[in-house]
Amino acid sequence: MSALVLAGCGADPAAGGQGDATADGGEITLEHVHGLGVDPADDALYAGTHYGLVRISPDGELTRVADRVQDFMGFTVVGPEHYLAGGHPGAGQDGPGNLGLIESTDGGETWETLSLAGEADFHALDAADGVIYGYSGGRLLVSEDGVEWADRGQMRIADLAADPSDPQRVLATTEAGLVVSEDAGKNFTAVVGAPLLVLLDVAADGGTAAGVAPDGTVFVSTDGGRTWVEGGSVGGAPAALTVEGDEVYVAVEGAVLGSTDGGETFTELYRES
Repeated sequence: MSALVLAGCGADPAAGGQGDATADGGEITLEHVHGLGVDPADDALYAGTHYGLVRISPDGELTRVADRVQDFMGFTVVGPEHYLAGGHPGAGQDGPGNLGLIESTDGGETWETLSLAGEADFHALDAADGVIYGYSGGRLLVSEDGVEWADRGQMRIADLAADPSDPQRVLATTEAGLVVSEDAGKNFTAVVGAPLLVLLDVAADGGTAAGVAPDGTVFVSTDGGRTWVEGGSVGGAPAALTVEGDEVYVAVEGAVLGSTDGGETFTELYRES
């Protein structure tokens, strides 16, 4: 079994931080994609990147939302035009170096700070039915209102995914393999037989899930991550992942790939020129 290398949980020098993004954002690219999500309001794919929130059209055209160039580290879509995120401000933007938990209810046009400003730097973030899971500073944090948080203790997590069919159930990828909690992160057990994954996501239906191994091999599950089968490949180390029904989207360096057959085959939706 190959080793899974987990990124650190402070500000990521490679991804940049406060003040690294140019004031006007310059040319729109998908440099350093940290999160992907499909908005049910318009069925469009959105990417949280080092240089802002970017909408990706079906033909690969990029549009920066609100021309905001802040660094989105954690990003997740929780409902129509309803997003949660964390990260760092861009050049010319006010705020502490770590934004804590921020929320948008207008499709990313404006954002409001909910909690932990100046404290939390969420590198993994997901929510289900109002229960929010965040990973910051090497610790798993859980909230039911986005304001008050329970600290579940220190863990080494690469990614996490809340189960929409049961918000008390959360999956997490670790160096030791895939683990699951049935009590909102208080206790975890290994998912026996699961592949070694670095990223994972559970679709809104609560049954379909997908994960990506460090080498880009995609695995799919039809029972919420309890059992897995091998699918296609995205050809390299994954940076972000989202699942919406039979659609699976994966960001790799310089590209975003999409599948419409549950992760069996992938085509390029966007590739840097």
